[in-house]
Amino acid sequence: MTTKRNKTLCVFCSSSNDVSDFIKTEAALFAKLVAEKGYNLLYGGTAQGLMRIVADSYKAADGFLIGVIPTYMTDTETLKNRFKSGAASIENMGDQGKLYQGLDEVIKVDDLGPRKQIMLDKSDVIVCLPGGIGTYDEFFTVLTLKQVGSHNKPIYLLNSDDYFDALIALINHGIKEKTIKEGNYSLFEICDTPEELASKL
Repeated sequence: MTTKRNKTLCVFCSSSNDVSDFIKTEAALFAKLVAEKGYNLLYGGTAQGLMRIVADSYKAADGFLIGVIPTYMTDTETLKNRFKSGAASIENMGDQGKLYQGLDEVIKVDDLGPRKQIMLDKSDVIVCLPGGIGTYDEFFTVLTLKQVGSHNKPIYLLNSDDYFDALIALINHGIKEKTIKEGNYSLFEICDTPEELASKL
């Protein structure tokens, strides 16, 4: 039986099943190392894509897994009804209406805003693995809140397969154009391998 630990690591990552095998392997290794470090792992709670790979690997290493999920994502039909207006496409969302069945704790919320806040509030460390629009949103939300002093938790990017190089180039462009302060680099750290990142926890 898994038991809850003292510290909690939050993982933001892709719900896509189509990410590269290399990224999947790195994510699985990182999740295993997190469990071995003795952290709880908190993530978005679904059984899709990289999120599932992280959850499976972490649980296989006997970790305590916490999922924070909007109620409309726990049922495929509810998710479809939410997007049938045409304002957004269910195809663009992917098949997210599946709650991971191995969760040790489930926290249901109304929408993405409260989800991000709870994930931030309940974590001691934040890690972004490769992900899509949602992951970028989550990264910039926690980064901005750290910038304005709302928290001081470590934020890491796992740059598997150089995935975040384009994001770093965007930030560098902002620095060059004077829209971003160079000091913002001190708010987060980039790691190239799961082992490097795990060593910093």
